[in-house]
Amino acid sequence: MADKDHQKPEWLRLLRSGDHTAFAELVEKYKSDVFLCCRTLGLRDHEAEDVASETFLAAYRAIARYRGQAELGTWLWSIAYRQAVNYLRKNRPSCESLAAQDDNIQQDPATTALCRSEQQELVWDAVKRLPRLWAAAVILYYRQDRTIRDIAEIMRTRQNTVKTYLFRARRKLKELLPDVLGEDIYEDR
Repeated sequence: MADKDHQKPEWLRLLRSGDHTAFAELVEKYKSDVFLCCRTLGLRDHEAEDVASETFLAAYRAIARYRGQAELGTWLWSIAYRQAVNYLRKNRPSCESLAAQDDNIQQDPATTALCRSEQQELVWDAVKRLPRLWAAAVILYYRQDRTIRDIAEIMRTRQNTVKTYLFRARRKLKELLPDVLGEDIYEDR
């Protein structure tokens, strides 16, 4: 989430006026979010670096038009998302979804005793195996704490479509996670 100091009118005025220090702060503050967006969509590290550079360049060019209707982080994620999708369309037109790359998650009996942080890591690994749009929606909703409305703006789709992505992703994760954890984690006990 955006730091409230970076939403203050003075900092935004400096940013809009092209102040290099304010822009450097913007890059430092949001670079991990931009890389997360790129990696969520399946870009490799070197591709994510290229797309991140293009994202911040596009943000620099468009910052004067930023009106503050969405949080700055949401606005940047939206730019990163579009840049990454465009990159994939141009450079990997036949690339398949992450789910198709590896449908087999190996079952390990020792995982039943994993601590919560290890389980969370396994869940996020499973999220990476979802189709890109589903994974992006899950990460934005659960990791970035974005609203359905914000996600719809970022992905340039309808709110109902985002809800469908989340529904399908949860359903697929229910299929994947029992294999990863060695038990049915959704079963009431």
